[in-house]
Amino acid sequence: MLRIEIDRAGFEWAPAHAALSHFRPGVQADRDQWRAEVADCPVRVRWDPDRSIRLEAQPWRAIQVGLSGEAVDRYVDHWIVDMADVTELARSTHSAVLDGRTEEALRQLPA
Repeated sequence: MLRIEIDRAGFEWAPAHAALSHFRPGVQADRDQWRAEVADCPVRVRWDPDRSIRLEAQPWRAIQVGLSGEAVDRYVDHWIVDMADVTELARSTHSAVLDGRTEEALRQLPA
């Protein structure tokens, strides 16, 4: 499992060049306008339910960002500033959750 850090410029470029992953009445005039936006934008966004450490649905949403075309090239060639293997941290956190050591697991998560 990788933790990937991107620079601020990439973080801001992505949503500025994004289209919603699905049609929303009131956001787009009609499905044709939405289809045109999706065709023109290299980034897709959607809101998904956020989950607790025990995978329970939370009352707020988390944004999911999908990259394609130009956005992938920018991500790979320019935005990435750091990568780290966090596989062992993920395993340790998962084990703590399974063992009922929730507070320990929460301390292992990023702020």
